[in-house]
Parts: sequence; structure tokens; C-alpha cells
Amino acid sequence: LYFPSFGSELFFFSSLFSFEHPAGGYKKIFETVEELNEPLPATVTGRIPSFIKGSLLRLGPGLFEVGSEPFYHLFDGQALMHKFDFSSGQVTYFRKFVKTDAYVRAMTEKRVVITEFGTCAYPDPCKNIFSRFFTYFKGVEVTDNCLVNVYPVGEDFYAVTETNYITKVNVETLETLKKVDLCDYVNINGVTAHPHIEKDGTVYNIGNCMGKGASLAYNIVRIPPQQKDKSDPIEKSKVVVQFPSAERFKPSYVHSFGMTENYFVFVETPVKIHLLKFLSAWSIRGSNYMDCFESDEEKGTWIHIARKHPGEYIDYKFRTAAMGLFHHINCYEDSGFIVVDLCAWKGFEFVYNYLWLANLRANWEEVKRNAMIAPQPEVRRYVLPLDPCREEQGKNLVCLPYTTATATMRADGTIWLEPEVLFSGPRQAFEFPQINYKMNNGKNYTYAYALGLNHFIPDRICKLNVKTKETWVWQEPDSYPSEPLFVQNPDGVDEDDGVLMTIVVSPGAQRPTCCLILNAKDLSEVARAEVDIMSPVTFHGMYKP
Repeated sequence: LYFPSFGSELFFFSSLFSFEHPAGGYKKIFETVEELNEPLPATVTGRIPSFIKGSLLRLGPGLFEVGSEPFYHLFDGQALMHKFDFSSGQVTYFRKFVKTDAYVRAMTEKRVVITEFGTCAYPDPCKNIFSRFFTYFKGVEVTDNCLVNVYPVGEDFYAVTETNYITKVNVETLETLKKVDLCDYVNINGVTAHPHIEKDGTVYNIGNCMGKGASLAYNIVRIPPQQKDKSDPIEKSKVVVQFPSAERFKPSYVHSFGMTENYFVFVETPVKIHLLKFLSAWSIRGSNYMDCFESDEEKGTWIHIARKHPGEYIDYKFRTAAMGLFHHINCYEDSGFIVVDLCAWKGFEFVYNYLWLANLRANWEEVKRNAMIAPQPEVRRYVLPLDPCREEQGKNLVCLPYTTATATMRADGTIWLEPEVLFSGPRQAFEFPQINYKMNNGKNYTYAYALGLNHFIPDRICKLNVKTKETWVWQEPDSYPSEPLFVQNPDGVDEDDGVLMTIVVSPGAQRPTCCLILNAKDLSEVARAEVDIMSPVTFHGMYKP
């Protein structure tokens, strides 16, 4: 079934439907662009809802090479901040590079100066051999290339990546204000780009750290809301609770975590950072972050929980099969259980191994061949019992009537989890998930929205009813959308009363970049604001009212 709406196509129950991209237009979203000196007016089609009166902010890579030196991985390009502004029915588009140390030094020296995720920076070739030798022994210079997300802390906004550095930005002018090192305030080696933010503005995040007994661990960090004395909330950051690491010197890669009203949920996957390899390889011969990951199927996946108030680790040994994980969808408590919904990747192999730019820029048939051997995506629901009984070995402890997920106590005291699959399509990922966060984060919910990846190429917007498994899809030929952000209708009552906002790039169109606004109920088009300029891929962002 399809329903035309401004020339787009809308599909129901279409998990098996797949567009082909033989023309390779997707290659354009991985190309360098220039920043703008002033906002561009957009051409609006349809009627923009009256409650959209703010800014859509997005982060992603915008510079894919410096001089003659290319960046090699999707997460290496230098951070570019995008903004669509909405005011009285008028729309403008603006973008600026975030002036991080990584960017400024690269532009000054016309080469890659700081090592990125998959690109190694080598010493300045103009230095003599002794200077270059000692450069290798100065230790790890961590990147501040904040290309992943932007979020508020108090009254300020920060562009972020996954290291210890976050960058304060002015979201009106897109000017870069200040680099902040979170290590100055809390015991943390780095934090995720996916914090949880409560209604009062309290920010929670997670990252690995040095724990007890000189072993690695993971800290949940709390940044309080805006202070009455107008002081910087970051200065009052505190560690709430610590999760142990399954391996002393090999912490798992952490991209996000879950939070209910009363609990934190941390999924420790078998994708590990080999810390000793990281330090020695970097110091002696020069390496990048990707060189220091390893994965082992036998280690499986550990799921940890902790109480929020007070912060207290609960030593239940939840285990499940090896999987990759980047994004939590939602977690909530129900009748003595925690329900955890995830965008999982089957098996133990690191998905980032398939996100080299050479793979993503390949011809369509080669893109498909690469995806065929990669881990396969799946939306999963796990259920964790909050009061498991040791006596009930071999019995399914989950008694929620609406899920087939199981939890079984084993003789060694571990609780083995098997998931319910909420969505699965071969090489069709439901990723970069969003929900009605203000209404339903940490609570029982019905709808999730996502960017659909077709063999890793973003080419659709999806909606999933997690209760019935019904799906909706918006898609247009040769168009490449980004993560859809849900904006609630202030007069709405239902969970899906609102719109989705996404940046869509259509390289062959007269105006190739647009902000697309979809009705969140059925993914029908409400409006679009188009500009005559190309834009690269974006990862995450926010709507600022």
C-alpha cells in the first residue's frame, strides 16, 4: 500500500521493501562542504505547524580531507554544525565548522594534526628525526572533534563526541566558545554523546574510568540543573554510581545507556578497548582508535543495573549472547521488571569495521556485498527481573503477559536473557532511534521512530509500534534522510501527537538539502523547507524551542 504526499511514498508493513541506489547518489553525503557566512532563506512547501518556532540543530562531519591528507573513517571528518531556524513561517539554513583544536590546527598546518577515530596523525614532516621521535613519546593527544551530538547543560549548549572534551557553542550564531575537559571535574576518561536529561535539566552520562584496585570501571556522572547563583553546573558534576568492568584492563566500548525512573541500565558488550595496546601502540608507532578494539564471541554480553537514588550497584549477573549495541531506544519498569528496548547488531564483530569511508563511497553493488558479511541489525526487547529467585533454576522468571522475552536462573547464579525481536529485516537497520522523550523516557511507551539504514546507507524514516510491531516508512528515491527528531504538539494528548523533523539530502534535486517535517502519526508529509546547497551526513542533534 502506498499513499502519495507531495510526491513521496508512504508504506505500511513494509519491512521487506527496499530501494536500490545504483546511481550512487549517496556518495555525495560523504563529501566536504564549505561553511556559510550568513543564513540562506529556504523555500517552503506545505504549512509549517504553528508550534515549530525554534531551531533544528544537527552535528556531523563536514571536512573529509585536510590538504592532501584524507580522513578514512565515517567518524573522522571535522565537526560541522547545521541549523534550520523557524520564525513566523519563514525558514533559514545556516552552518559553521566547530572551531575545535583538531580543526584549527589542521587548517593552520594543512594536515591531520590530531589522531581521529580511524585516521592516524603523524608528526610534522618538517621536524628533524629527533623531534619526530620524541613526539611519539608524549602520550596520547585526545581529539576534541565534537561531530556527534549537541545538548544543553543548564543554559548553555555543548557540541560533543565521545572523549573527555566537550565544546561550548553559541546556538544562535554557531560560534565556538570554549573547550571543556570533564577530567577536571570528575573521574572519567570520556563520556558518551548520549546523555539522559531530566525535566529539571539534570544531565546523566556514563563513561569508563579507573576504578577500585587499579582496574577499569564505568562511572555514571550527574551534572545538576541550572544553578540559582548562575554558576556553571559542570563545576558541580559528581559520580553517582560505578559499574564494574568484566575485564580489568579491557573496558567495553560504550555508546549509550538506559535510564528508568529509578534505575540505570548499562549493557557491557564484547567489543573491548585494549587499554595496554591503546597506550603502547599509540606512543611507539602511531595508531588510531580503531586499531585498539577487539572482540570475542565467548565473552558474551553482560547487562548491569544500579539504583538512581541513592546510587547503588545491584550485583545481579544478567548475561546474554554476544551482540553489538550503539543506541538504546527506551527502558521502563513494570511489575517488578525492567524492560529494555535496544537497536542491537547480531554477533560479536564491531559494526564500525564496516563504516570506513571507502566502503560507504563504493558503488552500490559493492556496498551491498560489504553489508552482506557485516553483523545484522535487530530491534530487541530484554526483560530483567528485579527480584530474581535463586531457587527457581531453569524456570523463566518473566511473567509479563505482553512479551516473549525470557530470563532464566542458572546454577552458577547468572541469569540468562533471551530477547523478544520487535523488528528484523535483512540488512535493513532501525537505527538512530527516537521516542516522545519528554512524555515517555523511562516509562511504558508505544512508539519508536528511527532512521532506516539500507545496507548502511540512510534512505528512509521509520516508525515502530513496539506493542503490535506495526511499522510505517517514509521514503523517496535518491533521498538520504537523517535521524528523525520528535517534537510534541503542545495541544496534543496522544503519545504520537507531534511531528518528526529530519534533514534530507537529495543530490539530484534543484534544492538538494531540506528540512522535512512529517506527521508522527502516519509519516505523511506536513511541510518541507528546501535550500539550494549540498549538505553532508549528520548524526545526532536536537530541536531547541
